[in-house]
Amino acid sequence: MVNNVVTRDVARELARRYRTLTPEELDTMERLLVPMRYSKGDIILKEGETCKYIYFITKGLVRQFYFKNGREVTEYLTYENNIVMCIESLFKQQPTRLQIEALEATTFYGLPREELEQASVKNVNIEILYRKILEESLIISQIHADLVRFETARSVIED
Repeated sequence: MVNNVVTRDVARELARRYRTLTPEELDTMERLLVPMRYSKGDIILKEGETCKYIYFITKGLVRQFYFKNGREVTEYLTYENNIVMCIESLFKQQPTRLQIEALEATTFYGLPREELEQASVKNVNIEILYRKILEESLIISQIHADLVRFETARSVIED
């Protein structure tokens, strides 16, 4: 239990959002979840590392950012009861250019990609849950990429 959140509750919340799971499937999800804590200012994932987890935030606030021309560019902010990951790095299992930083004391439950994929091969409901998480993350990533392009174009026009 981390910050009075029981791992089973996190598994239930993921199932509620993405796919109804049987008690046995909830047991599997619960076993996969890894509790993690970070302090304000901690870098959870650094540029050049490979993203290995889908992070479900139970407490706190994080940002995803990168460096462009020596300046930090915030790509994404998220908070409790949301998921964060560097999706391209997670998919391709390649180093990321993005970083994830805790903007306040933050608690996560990480779903390790490799173990989640193994569980999804054995169970169709877990596979569907995994796919829905990734689909939602891809949509959010695309929206943020569109916003960054819009802001970039707007700043060029205004200059």
